[in-house]
Amino acid sequence: MAGNHVLLETIELTQSAASVTFDNIPQSGYTDLKVVMSGRGDYNGPWTNCSIAINGSTSNFSQKFIYGNGSGSASSFSRTDNLNFAFINCATSTSNTYSNEEFYFPNYTSNQYKSFSVDKVAETNDTEAYIHLNAGLWSNPAAITSIAFTSQNGNYVAGSTFSLYGIAAVGTTPVIAPKATGGNIVANDGTYWYHAFLSSGTFTPQTALTCDALVVAGGGGGGGESSSNAGAGGGGAGGYRLLTSQSVASDTNYTVTIGAGGVGAIAGQNNGTAGSNSVFSTITSTGGGFGATRNVSGGNGGSGGGSGLGSGSGGTGNTPSTSPSQGNNGGVGTGTSSGGGGGGAGAAGLNAPANITGGNGGAGSNSASTWASATGTGVSGYFAGGGGGGGVTIGTGGSGGGGNGGSNSNGVAGTASTGSGGGGAYDQSSSGRTGGAGGSGIIIIRYAMV
Repeated sequence: MAGNHVLLETIELTQSAASVTFDNIPQSGYTDLKVVMSGRGDYNGPWTNCSIAINGSTSNFSQKFIYGNGSGSASSFSRTDNLNFAFINCATSTSNTYSNEEFYFPNYTSNQYKSFSVDKVAETNDTEAYIHLNAGLWSNPAAITSIAFTSQNGNYVAGSTFSLYGIAAVGTTPVIAPKATGGNIVANDGTYWYHAFLSSGTFTPQTALTCDALVVAGGGGGGGESSSNAGAGGGGAGGYRLLTSQSVASDTNYTVTIGAGGVGAIAGQNNGTAGSNSVFSTITSTGGGFGATRNVSGGNGGSGGGSGLGSGSGGTGNTPSTSPSQGNNGGVGTGTSSGGGGGGAGAAGLNAPANITGGNGGAGSNSASTWASATGTGVSGYFAGGGGGGGVTIGTGGSGGGGNGGSNSNGVAGTASTGSGGGGAYDQSSSGRTGGAGGSGIIIIRYAMV
């Protein structure tokens, strides 16, 4: 891509979302904008329309478009709404096939009405495909500060990717541009650039930087059970570390490793597995401890796993020890029935309060809530919640994505890219129940925009 195209923001969905918004679009340094989208939806059809909103407005749009559908002939239409500027493949399209679209907004800061163009292709690998070319107009003289894309039916699915580019005049060097490459999500909040890694990759500064880093490991898997009226412990959250003033060198490749969530226990009297470590530069966060089955202590880790019913104890958090702490201890199951909650980054997992009630998972931490907001990650600003223990009355997962415990059912998985623990199972009828998987970890690196 030409040197005057600068990637300003990338959003890769890790879970379904009805809309995606680019905020904090720079108002200087660039003349034009380009958005490149690879999208797929969960609507029960081959495809669905998507609308756009500029500065939160969905009115004053008009367009002409021409399309073909594989028949060898083309059709042309005019509209006066914000539909059909985009469409995405959906549930009955060929599996893993995504629509590809490009939006171009010239002179986006001018005080004139904003024209733009769109070209897009949706195909099913079957007997037809759609190709659209749109010429659109937003009859408003305001400078464009935000652009949103909303699915008209259902949601965009995980794996859908949206990238915003600023296009600078040839021969100029934009001041407002990321100073590093890497990450599944690149965003800014007007003060900091954020690079969020949802999968392992490489962070490469283009100049020496002083940055802050959030490093969250994978959460532990919940325990399983196979006997009547038996509950297992929830998995502990992955280690949570938030560090400031980390120096990184120019033109140096820093490996970023995202810890996988631990596997939930297979059906039966089994423990889950521990989450894996997440690593950035010299910073390592430890995977969450496993949730345990009966008479077994919860696993040690960033946060400790909960024990199952019987004689076990809660797992120890902050293992290995770092300052400040990476997490908290897991809770203890009852002597005869329910499992304890896994520890979270913000609080310890709770002991099962009664024979029929599982312990709640420990709360995650919201100390990086502004990071979560800027990158669209976390759960309501929290990361690294503990998994709930299994019981007739379930132990709830800790805030930040911890999985609920089961009630005559399998434990629920921790939310991906939060480092949260999976819920413990509860088996009421000797059917064999599995623990919930731990959520994968996340690493976010931020540095000042100026």
